[in-house]
Amino acid sequence: MMKWLNLALLVLFPVSWFAPLLRAGLLPLFGLDEISVITGLQSLWASDVALALLVTVMAVFAPMAKTAGLALLDFGLLSPRALPALRILGKLAMADVFLIALYVVVVKGVGLATVEVAWGLYLFTACILLSLILSHRAR
Repeated sequence: MMKWLNLALLVLFPVSWFAPLLRAGLLPLFGLDEISVITGLQSLWASDVALALLVTVMAVFAPMAKTAGLALLDFGLLSPRALPALRILGKLAMADVFLIALYVVVVKGVGLATVEVAWGLYLFTACILLSLILSHRAR
């Protein structure tokens, strides 16, 4: 069962990257723009390449590399000695969720903008947490 949950993450992670994480706007009167991981990355690449690279690693590469590594481990194609590296990748992926949460808190604290959490944030967070649980059971 755990093998199949892990393989499902290979599909759910890309879905969560395109799903709306937040709805943000200057004032509630003007309507809100949906922000996903991918649209956020597109915006970052245009303005701050170093931060865009960091977020790309944490939000895209780390979760997929960890999930693929766990799948290889489940099917006996990777040595169990790789587990510490897979756990580090999982922690990097969780850092991205905290960055998004920090963004929401900061923007709401300023009071000039409106930010609403969308369903994609819950999906992305659930994928990261499921990935952490699956790697924990792999001990």
